[in-house]
Amino acid sequence: MGTTWSVKFVGSTTSRQTLQRIIPLTLDRVIAQMSPWESESDISRFNRLPSNEWQVLPPELDRVMDSAIRIARESDGAYDPTMGALVDLWGFGPSGPRQAPPKPDDIATCHRACGWQQLESDTDAHRLRRHNTGFVDLCGIAKGFAVDLVAETLREHGIHHALVEIGGELRGQGVKPDGSPWWVEIDRFGNVDAETEPMLVALHDLAIATSGCERSFVSSGQHFSHTIDPRTGYPVANGMITATVLHRSCMEADAYATALMVLGPEAAIDFAVTHDLAALILFRQNSSDIVERTTPALDAMLA
Repeated sequence: MGTTWSVKFVGSTTSRQTLQRIIPLTLDRVIAQMSPWESESDISRFNRLPSNEWQVLPPELDRVMDSAIRIARESDGAYDPTMGALVDLWGFGPSGPRQAPPKPDDIATCHRACGWQQLESDTDAHRLRRHNTGFVDLCGIAKGFAVDLVAETLREHGIHHALVEIGGELRGQGVKPDGSPWWVEIDRFGNVDAETEPMLVALHDLAIATSGCERSFVSSGQHFSHTIDPRTGYPVANGMITATVLHRSCMEADAYATALMVLGPEAAIDFAVTHDLAALILFRQNSSDIVERTTPALDAMLA
């Protein structure tokens, strides 16, 4: 996934040896099913299918697609799993980076092929098809799912107290040996001063995911974020810096954080409140001032 992972857990030396073997195998399953960089992954093979042809999905991919389509519907497409061609066109996919924006005509062509509504899921038969040619890209949800899958795998092997981290997305379960929870500080990206108390949350059967603009390129003095707005086909330029979501599912936190980044400050807060999400957003106001907003659900956790 182009990043690192770590697991802290309460267990024996024998447990460590077992986990060092099974965790990479678990992550390999996610890559084999959901990576657009692997030509024979399940999602890559699906993207090569003609329109309207069904593909049976393995259980993990089936589970992720169900959540991806549901969150796309809830967010009215602010999160959209069919953005693969646009992500790649803008230089954030398998084709590699670019130094200048693509041509408007190319953007428009890719944009017309996108849209989560083209996806049709047959939940009884665990299969998926599409009615257009938009490539499915799960990079806004698969990393969070991988965190969940590792945490669930630990439990299957008798590990009930652990903190799982993949590329900054985390999920905690149980407690540390001294009985204290897995405390995590929400990264506010410099929007604090020396006297500000850190924003700490206890990840007790809870996950946290952050979406931001850390991956970007600059052309003619303009920054182009890797977060593409499905409604326009262009990188977001709405003042958002980061969106952080806490949720029992890291997969859902991951996708919701992406949706909030696309929605923009006011709409993001409205959406998060409506869906009772514990969220923190950072955004620029008046081009320079950094503003921090939290939702009531997060305020209740921090009280």
